[in-house]
Amino acid sequence: MAAANGVDGSNMTDPNRIWNEASLRLRAEIGDGPFSSYIAPSAVRMDSAGQLILVTPTAYARDWVRKNALRRMNELWLGLDRLNRRLDVRCRAEVGSAPPASAVIGGNVVDATPRLAALAQPTVAPVADGARAVRAAGLQERLTFDSFVEGQGNAFALAIAKQVASWADGHFNPVFFCGPYGYGKTHLLNAIAWEAQRLRPEAKVVYLTAERFLSTFVKAMQDRSTAAFKESLRSADMLLLDDVQFVGGKASTQEELLSTLTALIEDGKRIVFSADRAPMALTEVEPRLRSHLSAGLTCPVEAGDRALKIAVAQNRLKALSALGVVQGEAAPEVLAQLVDRTPGSMRELEGAVNTLAAAAGSRLSSVSVDEASTLLGAALRGGPERRITVDEIQKTVADHFNLKQADLLSERRTRSVARPRQMAMYLCKQHTTRSYPDIGRRFGGRDHTTVLHGVRKIEELMAQDDQIARDVEALTRKLRG
Repeated sequence: MAAANGVDGSNMTDPNRIWNEASLRLRAEIGDGPFSSYIAPSAVRMDSAGQLILVTPTAYARDWVRKNALRRMNELWLGLDRLNRRLDVRCRAEVGSAPPASAVIGGNVVDATPRLAALAQPTVAPVADGARAVRAAGLQERLTFDSFVEGQGNAFALAIAKQVASWADGHFNPVFFCGPYGYGKTHLLNAIAWEAQRLRPEAKVVYLTAERFLSTFVKAMQDRSTAAFKESLRSADMLLLDDVQFVGGKASTQEELLSTLTALIEDGKRIVFSADRAPMALTEVEPRLRSHLSAGLTCPVEAGDRALKIAVAQNRLKALSALGVVQGEAAPEVLAQLVDRTPGSMRELEGAVNTLAAAAGSRLSSVSVDEASTLLGAALRGGPERRITVDEIQKTVADHFNLKQADLLSERRTRSVARPRQMAMYLCKQHTTRSYPDIGRRFGGRDHTTVLHGVRKIEELMAQDDQIARDVEALTRKLRG
């Protein structure tokens, strides 16, 4: 059989050679944007039944390929493959560790892994990549909107994230997600990137951690390739930068970030940031950059309450069950104990859930509270381990402002007492899992609306008043250290 463009497919059995040729033609037909988003990060593999499959990095990519490219892909493949095999498409989560595709030539197995692996690379670093997108570098497949658990503390942030991902007009720019470690900021940025790329495959969506931004910029300066670095970012349609607090104290990196931010805003491009504090509380970041970071919408992601944590634990177990790691469901009392004894972030909670799942396996539904405690061991943070309490926050704030703890619980409304009281309420919401009503009760029986007003007032003042921002940062360091 003779293939198009003069390529003889009659002797082609090596999946790597066939894929090389077919993918080149497919790129020319569907364009660089869709190809780079959905085809380039994929690789041909062979399942246990000998079926050739195109393995995509995500379910989104699988569905897009199945709908828009699979038929043409098979036409090109069949025009080249002497063995007349067909391609199926699955996402990585569905195939697990399927072996690389290989061909039998002259009785020998020819492994196509090296070249197929090269085709499977989703992106390259911006310095080497020139003007092409960083795209999926650093993104995690499971961090999508579908896997994000909504609760009282993150509902507003989730709504804004979905609006940004939809490319809707009238958005705030930049959008800045802030909140304590491990409560969903990285998840939201990942979800925005996946969804935005799905909705506009031709768009250039760039996701970077601040650490990667820093290291890549330093390497670009060393290699004298800063022009390529600048182009790789400033040609983005959407830039997402995670943990921006880590650029603090690095003057040249901040200057480059400010220039990039200004250029993208002038061109009407979308920008999303995250940090552990509000922009004006990033005291190590120089004032001009802080001002630009706070010019759009600052969106807090608050610590989750108990109900949200239980929902997150259940969601994680469902995901592990779909992957075959566990069977059945954990008893409600087991989940309750796991949540109550893991008072840290959602990230720590998921780690405890993973530990329980790995230890219990198929016995998950029959595991008792006592057995779960034994299985988890050190993964559960029990009573003797240190945790920040409302009482500790009150004492720390009172000491910082030369007050008595009783002053914070009193009815006094002078600014010298009211502002520290609001700051203590803000810190309680950031560093404990207490609800607004519970915090109010611990501040002299105040109503939950008083606590909510105090928290929002401090968030507002941190963006306007450097002294308030410095006080909050100093208190946070004391509580953590």
